Amino acid sequence: MGKNSPRENVGTIMEEFVKAALYQDVGRGDLYALVEPSVASTARIIAKSNGVVAGVEYINILAKLEDFEISWNVHDSESFTEGDVLANISGSSHTLLKIERTLLNMLLHASSIATLTKKYVDIVEPYGVKLLDTRKTRPLLRIFEKYATRCGGAVNHRMGLDDSLMIKDTHLKTIDDLSSYIKKARKKIPFTAKIEVEAETFETAKEAFEAGADIVMCDNMTPKEVSEVVKYRDENFSHVQLEASGNISFETIESYAKTGIDAISSGSLIHQANWIDLSMKID
Repeated sequence: MGKNSPRENVGTIMEEFVKAALYQDVGRGDLYALVEPSVASTARIIAKSNGVVAGVEYINILAKLEDFEISWNVHDSESFTEGDVLANISGSSHTLLKIERTLLNMLLHASSIATLTKKYVDIVEPYGVKLLDTRKTRPLLRIFEKYATRCGGAVNHRMGLDDSLMIKDTHLKTIDDLSSYIKKARKKIPFTAKIEVEAETFETAKEAFEAGADIVMCDNMTPKEVSEVVKYRDENFSHVQLEASGNISFETIESYAKTGIDAISSGSLIHQANWIDLSMKID
């Protein structure tokens, strides 16, 4: 790839993230290392609960930066059970003890999101529905957290405002004529960029269809209301994609998947993920 390839740019962002995470924990240096000389050491990452792995790509970067060896027994997106050894590590004792918390924090954060995401995916997949994440990510952690949802089986929604044009309820307050706005937008946004319109009622959804939206989001609708929009779409605008969103929980997501919707987006994948239990043990 060329110097300015997208993959290389993402790699640089990931490396800078790992460096910043390590610096936050180490600061000016690990005081433990001032007391005794370093010795060759090995360690294991052990699962103390069940889950889905995410974070391997980031930890491999950490290993390269800090010059330690890590051999994985599982890979991103794979499941593990309590008691499994996820990885074996070798390096100097100073290094392993320095990187322990940074490594575990990245692995725990990402794997916890992937674990919850997989539970959602398992519910909607039988209905042919895609699970999407949202922009409800922690500041500066979007790439990391959306990477974790992918490991759990979700599909990324927009990475940012430059990804596709979404017209939300707040935008609609500033638009007098939706059809006219979308026609103007087609001339200004990239040819490949889609236009999505958020609709909280059947009437708004109908207006979005007629105005030329590529995707209509049924926001905060009940499953019954979503079914009505799906029926109207199938009969009149079969080319338009439909997404359901808004306060969709683990308990309610299946009822939405049954409506015939194309995709369901949920911020819960990230902000409701409780940390699983992993530890690093020095041999």
